[in-house]
Amino acid sequence: MELIITYPKLFFITLTLVLLFFFRKNNKRRVFLVDFACYKPPKNQQIDRQTFVDKSTKILCYNKDSLEFMDKMLERSGLGDKTYLSKGLLKEPIDMSAEAAKEEVEIAIFGVIDELLLKTGVQCKDIGMLITVFGGYNIMPSVSSVIVKRYNLRHDIRRYNVTGMGCTAGLVALGLVQNLLKVHYNSCALVVTSESTTANVYKGNDRSKLLTNCIFRVGAVALLLTNKPSDLNTSKYELIHTVRSHTSDDDRSYNCIFMEEDVEGHRGVTINKDLLYAAMKTIRLNISIVAPLVLPLSEKFRYLVNLISTKSKAESYSPNFSKSIRHFFPHVGGKPVLDDLQKKLGFSDEQMEASRMTLYRIGNTSSSSIWYEVAYAEAKGRVKKRRCIVANSIWVRFQV
Repeated sequence: MELIITYPKLFFITLTLVLLFFFRKNNKRRVFLVDFACYKPPKNQQIDRQTFVDKSTKILCYNKDSLEFMDKMLERSGLGDKTYLSKGLLKEPIDMSAEAAKEEVEIAIFGVIDELLLKTGVQCKDIGMLITVFGGYNIMPSVSSVIVKRYNLRHDIRRYNVTGMGCTAGLVALGLVQNLLKVHYNSCALVVTSESTTANVYKGNDRSKLLTNCIFRVGAVALLLTNKPSDLNTSKYELIHTVRSHTSDDDRSYNCIFMEEDVEGHRGVTINKDLLYAAMKTIRLNISIVAPLVLPLSEKFRYLVNLISTKSKAESYSPNFSKSIRHFFPHVGGKPVLDDLQKKLGFSDEQMEASRMTLYRIGNTSSSSIWYEVAYAEAKGRVKKRRCIVANSIWVRFQV
């Protein structure tokens, strides 16, 4: 039996395959970040370093060694004298009740959601997905339920509560949204990320747990994402890649941040020196994954040639990520963390400016911190069209 294919048939088959290829490529659902909003507390919630120490002395009854340690931590933290605490923590006596924590969270998240809805003009009935993100704060009914009730969102809305995942949880939520929007066509997703400083004050004298009192401040962010093709020209960014790596199998990484009680029964979050080790390990792992996705062909070729020709004792070639990545926004965990990242990854002072200024003006707001960095870069006019942004230990590539 012979198979005979004439030129017209061959042409038709080739044309069909080409059309199928382009159809599949163009039919891929793209995910856009329409806009985002960052919460800025009122000026009457600002607190300077000396006032913070004085309130801790009078009200929380820390011992002398703990107060001296906190004073040194504040001096080295990189925070300025105009960061923000919650209303409950500024009262005398301070109010750390569940109601005060709920008030802090609701003021922040309702403020950013209202601002985002105003900026984008989106209707509540058009929001089909809701993801709330908190590092340690958790209530019942859930925060997502509180938002649904407040804004009368759809009864069939897909909602998720991400909690207990620390400062990277906001970008974990982006990966979740990206996957959801690949499945559910013509949809909008609202992501809200914040934290409660009121609910997480440590009242003991264990030094490893006192750091959280010094660096965490009030903040919140709301983001609107969509896969609607009609939003292409009105969206700020397009989400291209989310890459996430786990290092929890490593004991040093697993134990570097841990919520537990001290010997006196006070609950707090232990942060030890292995945090820097865990951060660098995760970032290096992510770099190895993200490099093939974002590096230009010229850099890939140079790396390959070097890999083949370099002897074991010679220094290996490090790809130039600045050719494809113009902005790098690490989590603002504190000045020592930023110093170590800049030194080991070779970033310039200009590339680290947004992170350092966010830490100075806002402080560490947990998973919402990186969006304050993005907002800073936008305000300075540094985010240009077609430039790549990489954020935190999860690598997110946005194409403007």
